[in-house]
Amino acid sequence: MEALLLPILLIAVFYFLLIRPQQRQRRQMQHMQATLMVGSKVMTGAGLLGTVVSVDDDEVEIEVAPGVTNRYVRRAIVNILESPDSPEMELAEATGESQDPSDAAGLDTSDDDPTSSDASRDRANDGESR
Repeated sequence: MEALLLPILLIAVFYFLLIRPQQRQRRQMQHMQATLMVGSKVMTGAGLLGTVVSVDDDEVEIEVAPGVTNRYVRRAIVNILESPDSPEMELAEATGESQDPSDAAGLDTSDDDPTSSDASRDRANDGESR
């Protein structure tokens, strides 16, 4: 009787630690892929980012650049970054704000005077050497 207890216990541990979480993750992925909508920003398994342009039965067309679209099977989509009905997207559209990550980080990406930072650094170095 004790000889059967250890194998049964190991099977139960494997089931609860490995099999059930994997089944839950697979169901979540299938639900996410089934609820794809036009306008969603998505990421493929290869890491390609784009916006869903059209959704067919098993195919999704993604715009990766203005005027450039690629077709993928639904299973290639691994993450929805933004859905068109998300509150963040509606707020940005209402206020006209950009969703550029450099804007959110407060980075200055303008090329007005590329030598200005070099000049200020040179002045700072001159002050240290005196």
